[in-house]
Amino acid sequence: MNGRPYLGSRRYAPLMQIAPSAELARRQAGFTLIELLIALSLVAILLAVALPTFNDAQRKSRRTDAFNALNLGQSLEERWRSNNSAYGTASDLALASTSPSGYYAIAVSDGSNTATGYILTATAVSGLSQAADTGCQVMAVKMDSGNLFYGSTSAGTVDWGDAKKCWAK
Repeated sequence: MNGRPYLGSRRYAPLMQIAPSAELARRQAGFTLIELLIALSLVAILLAVALPTFNDAQRKSRRTDAFNALNLGQSLEERWRSNNSAYGTASDLALASTSPSGYYAIAVSDGSNTATGYILTATAVSGLSQAADTGCQVMAVKMDSGNLFYGSTSAGTVDWGDAKKCWAK
C-alpha cells in the first residue's frame, strides 16, 4: 500500500471510539430543564429581595423634589414678607402647584399666613410610586414667630417633632 490507511477497514475508525464522544458532546451542548429552573428561581429570589430596597431608595431620593419646592416656597414667603405686613398666599407668591419633577403637590395652608408665620406642604401625588413613601407622603415646613419647624406624616396631622425620619439625608 502507499502508506495511507485503507478507509474501508474497520481497524481505522471503529464505531466504538466515535459513538461515545459524539453522545457526550450532544449531552453537553445545553442546559437541562432542572438547571434552567434553578437559575430562574435564584434570579426571582434576588429580585424579590432587591426590588423593594431599590424602590425605597428611589422614593427617598425623590424627596429632594419636595425639599426643593418647599425651599423655593420659603424663599418666596420671606421675599413677600419683606415687602408686606404678612406672609403671602399661594397666589400672592405665584408658587407652582406642583414640585419641579411633579412628584409632589405644593400648597400654602389657608389661614396659616400671618405676620409671624406660614405653613407650606408638599403632598405626594397619588398614582405615582412616591405616594407609597410610608410616613413621608406629606412633608411640611412651618414658620412660627421666627422659628422654623420641619414635619411629615402619611395622612392627617403633621408631626412637627419627628423631622429626622423624612428630612434626614
